[in-house]
Amino acid sequence: MTIQTPHEDVRSQATERLGALATPPGALGRLGELAVWVAACQGEVPPRPIEHVRLVIFAGDHGVAQHGVSAFPPAITGAMVRTFLSGRAGVSALARAHDVQVRVLDIGVDEGFEDLDAATREALTQHKIRRGSGPIHLEDALSAEETQAALEAGAAVAREEIAAGAQLLISGDMGIGNTTPASAMVAAGLGLPASEVTGRGTGIGEDALRIKTDVITAALARAGERTEDPIETLTALGSADLAATTGYLLEAARRGTPVLLDGLMSVACALTADRIEPGAATWYAAGHRSTEPAQSMALEKLGLEPLLDLDLRLGEGSGAVAAVPVVRSAVALLRDVALLAELGAPDAGAPGAGA
Repeated sequence: MTIQTPHEDVRSQATERLGALATPPGALGRLGELAVWVAACQGEVPPRPIEHVRLVIFAGDHGVAQHGVSAFPPAITGAMVRTFLSGRAGVSALARAHDVQVRVLDIGVDEGFEDLDAATREALTQHKIRRGSGPIHLEDALSAEETQAALEAGAAVAREEIAAGAQLLISGDMGIGNTTPASAMVAAGLGLPASEVTGRGTGIGEDALRIKTDVITAALARAGERTEDPIETLTALGSADLAATTGYLLEAARRGTPVLLDGLMSVACALTADRIEPGAATWYAAGHRSTEPAQSMALEKLGLEPLLDLDLRLGEGSGAVAAVPVVRSAVALLRDVALLAELGAPDAGAPGAGA
C-alpha cells in the first residue's frame, strides 16, 4: 500500500475557511494550523469532531537495561504493564480525563505474565515477538525474521484500532532501558554521534550517562553501514516493541489515519517509518517536547513542532494524551466559529473589526 499525503485540495479549502472565520487574521495561531492539518487528514471541511482517540502502549524489555543505562531495574517493565491493566498508571489518569481508549500489548517483555487470567494474558501477549531484545552494543536486538514479524504485528494492531473506529492514534511505550535503543535509532537516522543524542532517560546521574553514551557509541560502531538501511537499523539497534511501533505508525499513514506522537520512542519510530516510506510523517503531529535531546532532533528532521512543552519524561504516551484537548480545541474552532460573511455587519471585514 502506497502512502498518499493528506488531501491538498482539502487543505486549501480548510485554509480558506480559517481565513474567513470571524477572528482577526492569524489570531488562532498554531491552533488554526493544527485544524487545517486535521481537515486535510480527514478529507473534510469543516473537520469532524475528534471523538475516538486510541492509545496503544507497546511494552518490551531491552538487553541494555542489564548494563547500567537506567535508574530502574528491568523488573519494573512487567510491574508497569500490570499497572496499565489496572488503570492506575500516569497515562491511565490522563486517558480517563480526556476520553482516550488505552490498550497495552506485551511485544517483548521478559516474562510470561502467568499470574494473569487466561483471557487477559491472551489479549496482552497475542502479538508477542520474544522475551526481551538483545543488548545492542554486544549483538543485534532482533533477528531479521523477528524484525519483520514485529513490523507486521504493529501494522496489524493499527488495522485493529482503525477498524474499532479510531480517528486519531497514539503510540505509547513501556520498557526499562528503551531510551537507549531509541536514541541509537535517531543517531543512525540522522548520522549523529552518541554524544549528541544521549539523554538522561529516567533521570540517571553522570556516571550512568557516560555508560549510556558509551553503549550507544559501541552499538553504532557495531552496526556500521547497516544503519543506512532503516529496517536493518531496527534489527541491529532497535527492539521488538520499537519495531512494532514503527509498523503501527507506518500502517496508520498508509491508511490515512492521523497520529499524535509522544516522546522519544514514538518519535524515533516515526523517523524510522518515514525513512522506510518517505511521506509517512505527513500524517503525524507532535504531541509534546520531551526532555530527551534525540526527540527534538528527530522532530526537527521531520518538520514537526510540538504542541506542548511541559518538561515531561514519563513516557507511556502521556504527553500525547495530554495534548488531545488541544487537537479537539483546534477542530472545534474551525467547525463552530462563525464566518465573517455570516455576521451580517456591513463593516465586518473592515480594519480593526472585532478588535
